[in-house]
Amino acid sequence: MRLLYSICIFIFCLLSPLFVSAQLQVSLTQGVDAPWPIVVQPFSEKDPVSVGNTTVSKIITNDLRNSGQFSLIKPDVKVAGSAAEWKRRGANSVLLGEISQISRNKYQVSIKLLDLYHKSLNSESGSNIILQQRYTVSKSDLRHLSHIISDEVYEKLTGVPGAFATKLAYVLVNRTANGSSRYQLMVADSDGFNPQVLLTSAMPIMSPTWSDSKNLVYVSFEGHRSTIYWQNIATGKRKIISGAPGVNGAPAISPDGKKLALVLTKTGNPKIYVLDLANRNLRRITGGSSIDTEPSWSPDGKSLLFTSNRGGSPQIYSYTFKDEKIKRLTFDGNYNARASYLPHSNSIVMMHRDGKLFGIAKQNLLSGKVNILTRSGSDESPSVSPNGSMIVYAKQNGQSGILSMVSADGRVKLSLPAQAGSVQEPAWSPTLR
Repeated sequence: MRLLYSICIFIFCLLSPLFVSAQLQVSLTQGVDAPWPIVVQPFSEKDPVSVGNTTVSKIITNDLRNSGQFSLIKPDVKVAGSAAEWKRRGANSVLLGEISQISRNKYQVSIKLLDLYHKSLNSESGSNIILQQRYTVSKSDLRHLSHIISDEVYEKLTGVPGAFATKLAYVLVNRTANGSSRYQLMVADSDGFNPQVLLTSAMPIMSPTWSDSKNLVYVSFEGHRSTIYWQNIATGKRKIISGAPGVNGAPAISPDGKKLALVLTKTGNPKIYVLDLANRNLRRITGGSSIDTEPSWSPDGKSLLFTSNRGGSPQIYSYTFKDEKIKRLTFDGNYNARASYLPHSNSIVMMHRDGKLFGIAKQNLLSGKVNILTRSGSDESPSVSPNGSMIVYAKQNGQSGILSMVSADGRVKLSLPAQAGSVQEPAWSPTLR
């Protein structure tokens, strides 16, 4: 049944009317064995400024803590300038910052990241300044700037670009008082804050995917038929990309933004097509009597992953554009679906079942080895962060659907529960800057 999850006509019958809260809250459930100890001191502010009900330094603290890679040592303003005291409390690094208002709606934010165990003669504290930046932003941009700072600290200390200053798209389903359902297409920060409603409908919305950092593509059943739409997040402007008779489903934009892989039923069973967005040329790339769905592009745009039951059970296949060859990739497990590439690696991430429990798994394409990352029994719809370090996915929590995250090595797990209700089909944005 899950193979049909991304095919609109079947999803319409399977979606459950669950209520969803508008804001997600991240909760770290598992981190690395030896997290990096760091202090994030409260930023000194000449004109105190809040970011909603929190502060810049607290947003950064939460980002780093929820990455699972850091141990956040409680700051103490009384010893803000004492490297010896920071060391005594177990810190390896310290982040210092200042915020000042420079005009009616402009703020200047300065940061210094100190390495406590590599001294520099040019540093007043005797520590090495390994990151020093100054930013000027409006008050409304302070939260996004906080995530940018978290990204820069994360990269400096781990060597991997951060993904805090990104977005999550997802679908909310709300049961109204009269028993009908209301569907909402949502976009929020990677930590669940700043939720924005892009579309509300009495008919199902599904398969959101990012066209680029500013636009989404998704399927809507408005008018009681599946149609693929493109929508700008900032303006709300949208247009129809595909409204062919039958199923229009599982859209996936190519890395260069010029082509759309999608599922159509022009010949009966769902098949994978590629649409040239400039000249509207449509090309079918799979055939036969099987159900083919869930296309996903390789980072170089030279091949596609897709799910098919052509071998009996749902498994992952690849299609290479150069030679038009189709190759089966997965053999472990009796059900593999919804695959995508991990960037900068020879691995894919997918929904995986071995026995009766669904989970999220990673498979090395060179060795064929499969690593189980999660196995709660209902894990599905994995989406990879732009830096390849984390995967967001949906799972059932009682009668509700929630979002969770797991690191690509399986060592870090986060929970993003809705305060009440259900969240479905997450899609992680590209890097926004």
